[in-house]
Amino acid sequence: MADVKAIDVHAHILTEETMGILRREVPQYRLELRDVEGDFGTLDMGSQSYPMFPRGGWDLERRFRDMEKAGFDLQVLSVLPQTVAYEEEPAIALALSQIQNEQIASLVRQHPDRFLGLGTLPLQSPEESVRELRRCMGELGLRGVMIGSNVRGRNFDDPALEPVWAAAAELDAFIFIHPTMTAAGDRLKDYYLRNFIGNPLDTTIAAATLVFAGVLERHPTLKFYLSHGGGFIPYQMHRFIHGWGERAEAKKTLKVSPEASFGRLLFDTILHGRNPLEFLIGAAGAERVLLGSDYPYDMGQYDSVDLIGTLSIPDEEKSKVLSGNARRLLKIG
Repeated sequence: MADVKAIDVHAHILTEETMGILRREVPQYRLELRDVEGDFGTLDMGSQSYPMFPRGGWDLERRFRDMEKAGFDLQVLSVLPQTVAYEEEPAIALALSQIQNEQIASLVRQHPDRFLGLGTLPLQSPEESVRELRRCMGELGLRGVMIGSNVRGRNFDDPALEPVWAAAAELDAFIFIHPTMTAAGDRLKDYYLRNFIGNPLDTTIAAATLVFAGVLERHPTLKFYLSHGGGFIPYQMHRFIHGWGERAEAKKTLKVSPEASFGRLLFDTILHGRNPLEFLIGAAGAERVLLGSDYPYDMGQYDSVDLIGTLSIPDEEKSKVLSGNARRLLKIG
């Protein structure tokens, strides 16, 4: 893969083949793609429905055309955020995870020059999550997992999740945190604010609880990749560090400054603007920012390759963001 110049590390997929297997093997889970017309259909998943779901989410030929247009040589596939299914019973969530993980691994085997894969875990069952993580990293050859930003409203400081973090550190798994079931829903129900504000807010909560619970201090090699430019973390990080120094509540678990832990977080590039992306790279360092698109969703960013080319940073740093960091962190030969 020496000629790969742009690697999209934030890309979702649910093929029609996978939908068919899920319907057959997990019939109690509501899943239907309906009212398909042109480039869109309505996707029903569990208790949720997604109108105007883009064709690229299920149609590989459309995806390949879109990748070529955007300049993405390789995509790191992950499940849809809706199908992590933390609201389901653990047995259903495990079955959904296993089938989707197997299907993503199959796509990687079929198209090794276009795809790498991340699995997902039924985090409402930490013990099963550890087993599935080991299977993902071993038997299935995936590079890590995508997880939701909370588990039925429980934050990532939940002690029950400690075995998952320990296993991820042991296996050197790449952990992609994507917002799901976001906070403040009642106040964000209008104007699509549940996405505009809710998504980055929930990513911020997830990252902050990992830091203040000492997860990154206990497991300093963990690789957490945050969606949508890291939410509000890069822009409020020093407020959190200052607050730790002033407030006893922040020291309840974390006995050292959170600065080093915040300095271990990774970020995607989805900020929809040149100035905020330059700020993020300047604040975090080019080594911690990886190209992401959020394909195939309408809130995705598909001009990132061209945009990164215009940034006022050295070419070496542009190359790191476009593909170099992904190669290093995902162990791409």
